[in-house]
Amino acid sequence: MVSTRGHPKAFPEPDLSPSKSSTPSRARKAKWAHAPSNLAIIWLLVSLPLVAWDAGYVMLRPHSMPGGSLHWPLWTPYELYCKMDYIYGWKAYNEHNGFTAAQTLLNIVESLLYVYYLYIVFAHGRQAAGRGAKASTGGFLAQRHVDGSMGALAILVVYSAAVMTLSKTALYCEFGLERCCQHS
Repeated sequence: MVSTRGHPKAFPEPDLSPSKSSTPSRARKAKWAHAPSNLAIIWLLVSLPLVAWDAGYVMLRPHSMPGGSLHWPLWTPYELYCKMDYIYGWKAYNEHNGFTAAQTLLNIVESLLYVYYLYIVFAHGRQAAGRGAKASTGGFLAQRHVDGSMGALAILVVYSAAVMTLSKTALYCEFGLERCCQHS
């Protein structure tokens, strides 16, 4: 084999024996793993019930709206909210405006992706030990990691849900819905 110019000795010939070249080694010194932060887990555990509450309100309209049979006590705060954001109120409902329901269906898909992500982390993840992990931290919020194909699946699922969250946020912001609506 040709050595690099100025290198003190020639590189050794590669070992092309069938036992080493045809079968990839399964043993690795360092294995890649996904380890979500506790802050991300807490955020999902707080936001998912809130999104479910909002989805319940929208999908059960008109019964969940002010004056509806299911409004009190669960959706009472929406009475004030409907006065500020008409898209949740009677005006949009009576005009058959489908934006709120369509947005809620996307919220449900997004939430299901986040729930599946949490399932992967807690069902297939292992408590991290060593390499900076606090071994004394136990219980529900112990630092966990998911490796291998399940870790890759977890990353794909949470990334897909995060892209949905980002795109909906961009839609709601000033440069999205407000810029595209024509005011008379």
